Amino acid sequence: MEGYDNKEGYRKKNRDEIFSNAVRAGKRTYFFDVKATKKNDYYLTITESKKRYDKEGNFSFEKHKVFLYKEDFDKFSEGLLEALDFIKSSNNETEKAEDLFVAEEKNTNSELIEGLETEAYSNVEFEDLSE
Repeated sequence: MEGYDNKEGYRKKNRDEIFSNAVRAGKRTYFFDVKATKKNDYYLTITESKKRYDKEGNFSFEKHKVFLYKEDFDKFSEGLLEALDFIKSSNNETEKAEDLFVAEEKNTNSELIEGLETEAYSNVEFEDLSE
């Protein structure tokens, strides 16, 4: 869609990334990106990326994205921890999901976001993640 950004006076405003973290997990990569709204409220995008190959051997990335806004942080965290606890207890694992998120539970959501620095991340491009 070349030229779309300038079509009919429309200007796409890229939301500055405040913080970014890429986590490789097997064949998938998860991106956790903190961005700001027009009113400078922070929100989180979680992107799952998986490399796919076509019949000719060319690859592309299949991406799925979730937007998580600050008013949903607590309920999302509770739901995630509950699901992880269920999985772990069903598999007779002794470790609780809370142990995985010690830092998050010690700090409030706002304290976590306030402590982020724009220089604390590196820009990771999907093309850089070749297997």
